[in-house]
Amino acid sequence: MDGRTVIYQIYPKSFQDSTGDGIGDIRGIIDRIPYLAELGPDMVWFSPFFVSPQRDNGYDVADYRAIDPVMGTMVDVEELIAGLAAHGIGVMFDMVFNHTSTAHEWFQRALDGDPIYRDYYIIRPSAPDGGPPTNWESKFGGSAWAPFGDTGEWYLHLFDITQADLDWRNPRVRQEMADIVNFWLDKGVRGFRFDVINLIGKKEELLSSAPGVDPRVMYTDGEDVHPYLQELRRASFGRVPGTVTVGEMSSTSIERCVAYSNPANGELDMVFNFHHLKVDYPGGEKWALKPYDSADLKRVLNEWAEGMQVGGGWNALFLNNHDQPRAVGRFGDAGELRVEAATMLATLTHTQRGTPFIYQGEEIGMTDPEYTSLADYIDVEAHNAYHSLLDAGLAPADAFTVVLARARDNGRTPVQWDDSPTAGFTTGVPWLRPTNQERINVASELADGRIFRHYQHLIALRRAHPAIAAGSYEAWDREHPAVYAFLRTHPEERVLVVCNLTFNPQRLTLPPEFVDGTVLSDNHPGTKLTPTLPLQPYQALVIAEGAHQS
Repeated sequence: MDGRTVIYQIYPKSFQDSTGDGIGDIRGIIDRIPYLAELGPDMVWFSPFFVSPQRDNGYDVADYRAIDPVMGTMVDVEELIAGLAAHGIGVMFDMVFNHTSTAHEWFQRALDGDPIYRDYYIIRPSAPDGGPPTNWESKFGGSAWAPFGDTGEWYLHLFDITQADLDWRNPRVRQEMADIVNFWLDKGVRGFRFDVINLIGKKEELLSSAPGVDPRVMYTDGEDVHPYLQELRRASFGRVPGTVTVGEMSSTSIERCVAYSNPANGELDMVFNFHHLKVDYPGGEKWALKPYDSADLKRVLNEWAEGMQVGGGWNALFLNNHDQPRAVGRFGDAGELRVEAATMLATLTHTQRGTPFIYQGEEIGMTDPEYTSLADYIDVEAHNAYHSLLDAGLAPADAFTVVLARARDNGRTPVQWDDSPTAGFTTGVPWLRPTNQERINVASELADGRIFRHYQHLIALRRAHPAIAAGSYEAWDREHPAVYAFLRTHPEERVLVVCNLTFNPQRLTLPPEFVDGTVLSDNHPGTKLTPTLPLQPYQALVIAEGAHQS
């Protein structure tokens, strides 16, 4: 994996609408290629724009080889790929291979009794008591099993009821997946992000978890995931040099992620894990609140950086995506110190060992929407969670407070291009309402903002400095509760990264060899290096060892 690579994520439904229907589309993205080229990523990852009933915003795929008419046409996609390639930007597609929509032809043929397609899915008889086959729970709430037509059997859906899990034990399924990847390779796609791919290794015999044991352990990181990924690589993306792959890993471990991403194993280039994004989950519970503790975030980041390095794995580095609230308010400040917090978090992400991802709007410091009602939210998970919280005894206002902090739609509001009522996203009514575009938008950011330019600078730093792109990682002042600091070391250079994770001023003792170093990046310009370095709120510095400060 080339450590200089930086990847930008687009959630097409929310990037740019070209037709006025309020939904982002491919032609809208084409219109914004100059903006992407100005920012400067090496590759753009697109969340799915395949044919879909949109029960899960495109992650319920009904046809992996066809473009949803709401999003555009295959001709549009081909133009998009070529247009980005003209600027040296590659294209990464999102492959949702754990499950299909129940509207997919495969599932419909299974329902019609075709035995070939019935074996594409995980279908089981009732438990002895007549209920679902196991105690597994859907990640969207409720049982993970639903009746399979009128057969008296059940099909597995680890996500929405309309997302039926595929049976990867079936060689036909594995061949279908390879054929899909090859179809898009032939179209010029050179990157693939595999959605919840560590859930594909389910056993033939599916068992309930023991009382008090999380059912997720029964289907996550199964041993067969490794041979399945190795086979997929040999049959598809491994045949095209330079292809970039990343796996989204649900409820995983460092050991497993090392195995998925160590080049010697022939599986994936890198992995997403979410442990650092659960540091504000009390007891691991997403739909509950607790204060964010900077020491917890620092601890998890260090554990994963060191563990992946020891095993030869490679991290995908991110704080934002289409499933997460905006990080600037979650781990920083969405108010008066928004710019400082946004640039600090950017520095933290882009200087670690791994491949950085930028999520649309992150580069202008977009925040969570300022919604006031559940009706503002569309995502099925948020609505299910709200009603579950009510069932658990929370008052409506308290339940909404949790949703307001946790909902996936927080990261899905349209990109705010200007300060107009629809944020320059559409001439119609946006599918999801923006709320603060008069303060935060691309036009004003490009005119006189600091966040976008800071991202450009970080992209250039990674390309210019081998210590950042390919150096080793070593924690510095590990016990400091508020400052995340680490060394990146390469035979050509050493770099120290210092990030104040808090709203309060801090102090850090510098390694002696960095006191007369060169400041490569500083979101509070003008800092003078001293043995005990004072740090401003949310300050982030990148310091090269040993030369006199420029």
